[in-house]
Amino acid sequence: MIDFSRTHFELFGLPQRFRFDAASLDSAYHRLQVEVHPDRFATAGDAQQRLALQSSARVNEAYRALKDPVERAQYLLSLHGVDTLDETDTALDYDFLDRQLERREAAAAAAEAGDGAALEVLLGEARAEAREAERQIASLLDVESAWDAARGRVRELRFLSKVAADIDAMLATLENG
Repeated sequence: MIDFSRTHFELFGLPQRFRFDAASLDSAYHRLQVEVHPDRFATAGDAQQRLALQSSARVNEAYRALKDPVERAQYLLSLHGVDTLDETDTALDYDFLDRQLERREAAAAAAEAGDGAALEVLLGEARAEAREAERQIASLLDVESAWDAARGRVRELRFLSKVAADIDAMLATLENG
């Protein structure tokens, strides 16, 4: 079974960094899932079956956290004592928030008008801004070890991911409806 005291990165044999080889994560995940999958322990005792189930759940949780850039950054920061989910600190840069509000309003108007092309453009812009945030986060975390400085960018990336997901949902509604 797995060692539950290991970090997500250690579990998959990855460097504790924001940027890493995604194929290595996928490969390690599939290898671990085969190793700990509860079906392999169907004839084992109750304790072994329970441990297999817990191990499989831990592997899935770690994989989801490292696969998603927002969750990966939040997890990495948490390993360094930085909380990005503090509900008492919700301040984001005014210009950033203003851009996102304008983007959301434009997306709502495009969705209402049935303008899928405009939604595609807005989605592309949001994703491009998210990629730039990821690039900056990688530099702050992997190069500079600037944990506190990365916190705000991670919160912006989380916001951008939500905006992109909302626009993507609007597009799906147009395409399906």
